[in-house]
Amino acid sequence: MSSIWNINGDFTKKQIRSLKTNIIKKAAMTTLLFTAIGSSFAFATAASANGTFDKIYHVYIGDSYIGAVSNEEDVTKIIETKEQETQAIYKDYTLDGSANVTLIPEQVFSYELDDATTLSKLNEEMVVEAESYALQIDEKPVIYLKDQAAFDETIRLLKLQYVTEAELKQFESNASLKTLPALKENETRIKDIKITEAISGEETKIDPKQILTPAKAVEFLKTGSLEKEVYAVQSGDALSTIASSHNLSTAELIKLNPGLSEDSLLRIGQELNITVEKPLVNVEIAKEKNTLEEIPFEKIVKEDASKFKGETVVEQEGSNGKKEVSYVISQQNGAVTSKTVTNEKVLTEPVDSVTIVGTKVISSRGTGNFAWPTVGGYISSKQGERWGSYHRGIDIARPSNYNIKASDNGVVTKAGWEGTYGKRIVISHNNGYETVYAHLSDIKVSVGQVVPQGSVIGIMGSTGHSTGTHLHFEVHKNGALENPLSYLD
Repeated sequence: MSSIWNINGDFTKKQIRSLKTNIIKKAAMTTLLFTAIGSSFAFATAASANGTFDKIYHVYIGDSYIGAVSNEEDVTKIIETKEQETQAIYKDYTLDGSANVTLIPEQVFSYELDDATTLSKLNEEMVVEAESYALQIDEKPVIYLKDQAAFDETIRLLKLQYVTEAELKQFESNASLKTLPALKENETRIKDIKITEAISGEETKIDPKQILTPAKAVEFLKTGSLEKEVYAVQSGDALSTIASSHNLSTAELIKLNPGLSEDSLLRIGQELNITVEKPLVNVEIAKEKNTLEEIPFEKIVKEDASKFKGETVVEQEGSNGKKEVSYVISQQNGAVTSKTVTNEKVLTEPVDSVTIVGTKVISSRGTGNFAWPTVGGYISSKQGERWGSYHRGIDIARPSNYNIKASDNGVVTKAGWEGTYGKRIVISHNNGYETVYAHLSDIKVSVGQVVPQGSVIGIMGSTGHSTGTHLHFEVHKNGALENPLSYLD
């Protein structure tokens, strides 16, 4: 460090505020000093002629008065020592210990000074400052960085919180182009990156302890805090109670802790991040995206009175179309705020599927839709393995009354006793389906009779191999046994 004051004792200032400004600020105190010696001013003048005046130095740190010393070199030594000590810690910084120290000389006739006390106080209160670059939001300093390069890197890292390195490089490369090429299929590019707040930088000096790395600066700008607040899980804690006690929703708590879910098992002592982020700046991203999307085909059903109800014919298979769609997607701090279609071009029209459905109904042919064959009741036994054998249908018991009804239109093909079935009715629906009704107490139809859906064909009973009054009901399709529960409405 070069000397701040000339060795002959004449006052000069280096890297400090304007001496004139400092003296004006200290006018009140200086007035007191001159008042104190005013009563002996005439004598002092005479004494000065005989060379008996001495010079003392009033020491200020900023606007704070520290005291007076008789030797300016002692002040210089303290500043130089503090600079050397600080430089050993902050090797890469340009430091200045004198930036905030001011000496005001005064000629006095007689004085009593305590140099040691003043110098000790100066040593304690003086802060060696480093050249730095203040990041300002709306012209107010928020954080301090080493230099403008660190400032620029902070802004770059802040943007990289929401875009990839490749996207940022492409965006910066595109900035020099007057016209951008058309987006390719399924291509995305950054249209704009903007920090909504007014960000600026200014050279200044600050305690080097306050200077942040770009990475730490970004963390502070994103969250409003340099340190994450954590909570250690205690016995009896649940995600919902932890979230509630820290003014968070469960979803917000999970978002703050990647890897955590509502089903996660918490461990006692487990640390959870509960830092409520309060961004100091907001980064808005506008992305252009070109995608190839499917246009779903429509399903058209046409009724045909010439075909039997239950018959369907696919007249035309459907196929999806394709379209090229361009979007502008707006995001703030990574969250999508809007998505706007800017262009849409149909590449292939969709082909609708067309299905012909028969509507013709006759009482001897089934509709394909099976109705519940009793008046109420519940399923007392399902189809499947039972009591060491296979139960071929379902059992329905406890109806509102004992009437048994045809499940669909058809023709009676069997009506009478059949072994373990007892009194049984079989109806062919003339569409590949057949239904069986067993354990009846009375049969109300005969073979060859046409029965419409819902007509009474018999009375529930307990004939054959039966343990109580119920209906045993089966469905067959093309001779194969089906599960009735897959068909009954």
